[in-house]
Amino acid sequence: MAVLILWIALMALAVTLMILAMSMGTPEEPYLPLFLPAMIWIMGSWILIPGLKVLKPQEALVLTLFGKYIGTLKGEGFYYVNPFCTAVNPAAKTKLGQSGDVDDGSRLFRKQGEAGPESGSKKISLKAMTLSNAKQKVNDVLGNPVEISVAIIWRVQDTAKAVFEVDNYKEYLSLQADAAVRDIVKIYPYDVAPGVDTTGDGKADDGSLRGSTTVVAERIRDMIQKKVESAGLVIEEARITYLAYAPEIAAVMLQRQQASAVIDARKMIVDGAVGMVEMALAALEKDGVVSLDEERKAAMVSNLLVVLCGNHDAQPIVNSGSLY
Repeated sequence: MAVLILWIALMALAVTLMILAMSMGTPEEPYLPLFLPAMIWIMGSWILIPGLKVLKPQEALVLTLFGKYIGTLKGEGFYYVNPFCTAVNPAAKTKLGQSGDVDDGSRLFRKQGEAGPESGSKKISLKAMTLSNAKQKVNDVLGNPVEISVAIIWRVQDTAKAVFEVDNYKEYLSLQADAAVRDIVKIYPYDVAPGVDTTGDGKADDGSLRGSTTVVAERIRDMIQKKVESAGLVIEEARITYLAYAPEIAAVMLQRQQASAVIDARKMIVDGAVGMVEMALAALEKDGVVSLDEERKAAMVSNLLVVLCGNHDAQPIVNSGSLY
């Protein structure tokens, strides 16, 4: 602010000197000892204006002077730097899915949903940002094609590394995220499968993409963090936002799941029916209601199982004759 006030004061002084120089001479031939310094200042002082920088909260500027890195501005405020300094942000024009990129504010009135300026801002956002890459088709450990999408919460921690260690830190992050998703997904089956080791300890476990989403997401986060640490980025969180079988096998896998559910339900029904039959026979023998031989017991068991395990209501047939 002091530089801006001083610049304005010197500009006003230069204008005053020009007016005074013309009053001491003529408009065609002003008094040169006053006119020349004032004119030089008015024409040359504009070179100082690019040194004024305004930063909002959670923004940073990486500055170079004639190709040499000289420092980074961080924190909100009004700054003045060497006007020959250049702000560097190789990812200024890169727009990632749902990524909160910093706008340079060149358009104060922008319609909702309209894209920002093409030139991009040289400011680097230090806010937590979201990366949501497109859905990927990956084969799980059993070879089944799976579609998966992961959302990553990340932020820039070291601005100098982000700018100078990689060509474009946003594209670098996006590429590493896709690679990490592929590397982790191929370790797991979509559903729990026997004989699959997902932890690497040599023992089969019950890990799966559908049942261990939190563990899978955490392993993806750890792998991405190892890859992007050299770029000065921090991965705060990773979450699976979409998970499904690929369309070409989705219908078959749905039938398989339905068949498995039907089998499990039938097994439960049969187990319950057998228990009820045993209980009925034991109660009849205990109370002495009726004495049943083996053949009659078999007939009774058959009838009870039909009634208890059938999909439809039983249609009883009254037998008026003897079983023999």
